[in-house]
Amino acid sequence: MAADGKWEIVINSPMGAQKATLDLATSGDSLTGTQSAAQGSGPLENGKVDGDSLSWSAKITSPMPLTLDFTGTVEGDKMSGQVKAGAFGSFPFTGNRVA
Repeated sequence: MAADGKWEIVINSPMGAQKATLDLATSGDSLTGTQSAAQGSGPLENGKVDGDSLSWSAKITSPMPLTLDFTGTVEGDKMSGQVKAGAFGSFPFTGNRVA
């Protein structure tokens, strides 16, 4: 799986475009790493890989404590998918590998 590396993603939320940086590493069907953003930073949780599909959770602290649940696919140096923000619904995200 070619998800390893540093990624910059943009979440298209009702509050506008929210940027985050991911540092990802895969091992078998496990996905680990960190997510850094203005809304909060920390380790990924529940990371999984299945072919070119990924899923993980990340906690944010601003504007309120919330767990974001990501599902997406990787194609080369591009990533896209959906992020579920609890009761606020799901929003699309896109990303590019930067390293």
